[in-house]
Amino acid sequence: EGVPSKKVAGETVEGVFAAIKDCLLKDDSFTFQGFGTFKVQPYAARTGVNPRTGEKVQIAAGKKPKFTASKGLKDAIR
Repeated sequence: EGVPSKKVAGETVEGVFAAIKDCLLKDDSFTFQGFGTFKVQPYAARTGVNPRTGEKVQIAAGKKPKFTASKGLKDAIR
């Protein structure tokens, strides 16, 4: 009752992170109402430059996680 213990809070947070991870692994998005949305952002292959040698290197296409804050969260921070 009242404030949960650190153990319960930690387990809850771990559960939420696991749910987000599962959604992203399926290329799906995960939305917290009033907080924001986590989704997978694909990126194209490109040519990069090794800063130590100046050599051009090919960077493969891939995916990365992306978070977009909700309007409510943005307004609260401002």
